[in-house]
Amino acid sequence: MVNKSRGTLIVIGGHEDKSDGKVILGEVARRVGAGKLVVATVASEEPDGLFEEYERVFRGLGLRHVHRLAVEDRQDARTEGKVRVLEGAAGVFFTGGDQLRITSQLGDTPVFRKVQELFAGGGVIAGTSAGASVLCETMLVAGGGERSARVGEMTRMAPGLGLVDELIIDQHFAERGRMGRLLGAVAQNPKSLGVGVDEDTAAVVEGGQSFYVLGSGAVYVLDGSTVTSSNIAEEEADRCLSLYNVRLHVLSQGDCFDLRERRPRKVPRRVAELLPEEEPEPAGVEDEG
Repeated sequence: MVNKSRGTLIVIGGHEDKSDGKVILGEVARRVGAGKLVVATVASEEPDGLFEEYERVFRGLGLRHVHRLAVEDRQDARTEGKVRVLEGAAGVFFTGGDQLRITSQLGDTPVFRKVQELFAGGGVIAGTSAGASVLCETMLVAGGGERSARVGEMTRMAPGLGLVDELIIDQHFAERGRMGRLLGAVAQNPKSLGVGVDEDTAAVVEGGQSFYVLGSGAVYVLDGSTVTSSNIAEEEADRCLSLYNVRLHVLSQGDCFDLRERRPRKVPRRVAELLPEEEPEPAGVEDEG
């Protein structure tokens, strides 16, 4: 795993809580602090109401400086006015939609270079749903339904924003049955870790070295470095994918994963202190039988 920067990525699986505890969005707000947050609605075809919703939530979490980055096309991303939106920002939040809209409109533009600069300087880049998939070097675009992967239906991938190496991120993971397609992606790219993030769940990646989990769901890590055999390049197109000795880790809130050593590890004290305390279940009458 290559440490590309001193920044923090907050990789959200979609449908994060916006009304109750707001654990994940609260973490974004905490890290931005008194600084400026830019909400990038580039991925969405209907960005207006989306920005208003996030603006309301983030201001309710105490952020005073919430700005919108809306980009219509690549030429728009080259204008001085769009670059100015990012001036002095402490963080950028990419909303959901279509990840190809983000890469095709922002890739190799002044706006994208400003995002890179912010991240390299220790800033926060968060993304939910499509905004999460786009953060890695190679991103999932499409592929596979809610079934086992097949050799002829390999996952479609494309270059992402490249803010972290050797990860392939999928979102809405358990809710949309995406284990098969992430296994297919790892079979094609065994050097990369497959990271599947459930809804209302986030992997907080610090400096490209490790991540810890926040939220109500799980983060699944598929490690293809241990694979001993695969039929991905040998079988007929309608054959189900075979993959031997792939390693799987399932992590929940408070768990930590070392990206360099590719293993779970003990949660650092500084992380444990940030995690919300779980409320005890109310006492009740025990069920009979």
